[in-house]
Amino acid sequence: MNLKKLIMSSLLLAIGMVLHQIVPPFLFGMKPDFLLSMMFIAITLSEDYKLTLLIGIAAGVLTAATTTFPGGQMPNIIDKLITCNVVYFILKVVKDKFNNQIKMFIISIIGTLISGTVFLGSAFVIAGLPAPFLALMLAVVIPATLFNLGACIVLYNAASLAMKKTSY
Repeated sequence: MNLKKLIMSSLLLAIGMVLHQIVPPFLFGMKPDFLLSMMFIAITLSEDYKLTLLIGIAAGVLTAATTTFPGGQMPNIIDKLITCNVVYFILKVVKDKFNNQIKMFIISIIGTLISGTVFLGSAFVIAGLPAPFLALMLAVVIPATLFNLGACIVLYNAASLAMKKTSY
């Protein structure tokens, strides 16, 4: 594992955590998951499977520590572990076929949908849901996917620009 990539991933997750904490809830009391966006960016920039698993575990633990969803600690960890593997697989499939903007577009949409579905599914099994599954998918996961798409593109461009300016 490359130390530079590990440090960069840690910084991206820390930035995601700070954004996750300071952004107020606006989707029916749910907060957008900036940590998920930063996880996608860290995985995309690292391109290393061991680091991807580490990023997924760290993102899951950080999100679990700050969740406002009742009983959402374990579902957050499960969701991030599954999502990081799916995102890594997608990244390997689309690696040389598309430019970075299209890759982030694909990863953010599919990754957020997978993340939301796995989270709600595991929360349903572990703790129960406060509303029907389909209603939560339509009211929270779909809008979060659209929001996350914009956030991923903007944050990826900012991270890429910062890496170019620092000669990374």
